This record gives sequence, C-alpha cells and structure tokens, in this order.
Amino acid sequence: MANEQRRIETLLGTMVPREAPAGLGESMRYAVLDGGKRIRPLLVMAAAEAAGGRHPEGADRAAVAVELIHAYSLVHDDMPCMDNDLLRRGKPTVHVKFGEAQAMLAGDAMQALAFEVLTPEPSAQLPCALQARLVALLARASGHAGMAGGQAIDLASVGRPLDEAALRDMHRRKTGELLCASVLMGAASGGETAVVEPHFHAFGQALGVAFQVVDDILDVTQASEVLGKTAGKDQDANKPTYVSMLGLEAARQYAAQLHAQALQALATCGPEADKLRWLADKVLHRQH
Repeated sequence: MANEQRRIETLLGTMVPREAPAGLGESMRYAVLDGGKRIRPLLVMAAAEAAGGRHPEGADRAAVAVELIHAYSLVHDDMPCMDNDLLRRGKPTVHVKFGEAQAMLAGDAMQALAFEVLTPEPSAQLPCALQARLVALLARASGHAGMAGGQAIDLASVGRPLDEAALRDMHRRKTGELLCASVLMGAASGGETAVVEPHFHAFGQALGVAFQVVDDILDVTQASEVLGKTAGKDQDANKPTYVSMLGLEAARQYAAQLHAQALQALATCGPEADKLRWLADKVLHRQH
C-alpha cells in the first residue's frame, strides 16, 4: 500500500500542472498533493490487477482522475456556502489558504483535468473504447446521479429526519458511487470486465456504504488531530448520520455486515483479488 501511495503521489505530481495561470496551479496542487489516504486510486489499481492488468496506463490515469474528482469535491464541500470547514487533511482548507474565488476555480479546474487525464491521444495502451468507458463511469458517479446529487440531498436534509432507506440512498450517491466507480474503472482497465464486473460492482457498492458508515463513526469517536478534519461537525450541523439514526454500536455492526457483503461478492474470485479484500479490511478498521 505504501509503495502504491508513493506511486500515486508521483503520478498526481506529474499530471497536476504547476504552470496554470494566476496561481491556479499552486492552489490545485495544494488541494490534491501531500495528503489523503488515496483509497479510491488504490481501489482502481487493485481492481485492475485482479481483472488481468491488461491496460496499466489506463489504471494509472483512472487512479489520477478519480482522486482529482475526490479532491475537487472536498474543496467545494469545505467552502462557506457548503460545510464551511477550516481543516482538511491536517492543514487549512483551500478557501482559507487561497480565498473563496480561487478555491472555487481550483475545484473547477481539477474536475476538468480529471477528464483530460482520461482522454489522451488514442494508443494501444489506452484505446478509444477504454477511454470512453472510463469517462462514462467517472462522469455518472460524479454528477446528479452520484456524488453531486448526494451532496444536494445532504444539504437539503440538515435538521430534517430521514429514514434509513433515504439515508442509505443519500450516502450511496454522495460517497458510494465514486468508490464503486473506482473499482469498475480498475476492472475496465484490467480487461476482463465481462467476467468480473458483476462481482466487482457488488463489492464496490457494499464497500462504498461501509466507508460512509465508518466515516460517521469516526466523526464522533476521534479527535480532529487524528482525523485531519474537524471532528463532530455533522452532529454540530444537525445532519442525519448512521450514528444519529442507529446508535454507535448498531452503526459498528452495520459496517461489519457491509464489510462481510463486500468480501462475499469476491467469494468466487481467486487470490488475484486479495488486494481488494485487504482494502476492504482497511476501510472497516481505519482510524481516520
């Protein structure tokens, strides 16, 4: 994992430009480099390996693209018009460091760069059909049906009760779809999509919800210094979470159930999927 994280950091450092005008490159690099668990790109690479590893350039580019989308979403989520947070990955948020307008533009530029990364000149390493597949997966997971839609529901739900089905739908969109897309983008880059995609899709869906349940647990059990972001902010903002709905112990049990579902989805996969299984364990047992 540490080796892969270093390689992802190198790829991001290469593909996120310093020379963007008027300081934009600096704010983009501040937002995405030197921090983060890199769970999404790690899932891309693990799934690509498990699916055959046929297009390593596709896996690399998909890993960078999905992390750019994730980083842009954090920049925008932290802004005063959204969650109004001051701390991210243990350092001041982008709007605190560079101002709100520059933060907005940095997020916009990273979102566009993600799709630029996925669409270089067609080659044997990254044919047009694979480029189109990767773009489609990432776009659908990022937009109204996925991350952006989930965030809209989240903002509209402050102070309002949600039943468990509505909460699950919100987090499936807000967090789960991008995690699931990471697995499917890896599978597409691996080359054996028809064989493994149903298993990987079920794995990604269960893992995506489990990630959010654990996030809700950590928000009330860990200090800001450990999380690298403001602890307890969902409770303070009166947002519905799995902990507020189920209680802490039941939320932990639900996370364990989802982890088991994720592993069961890979039951027919061989040892080539062991890195995916290991990442599922890391999601369940993470401390930040």
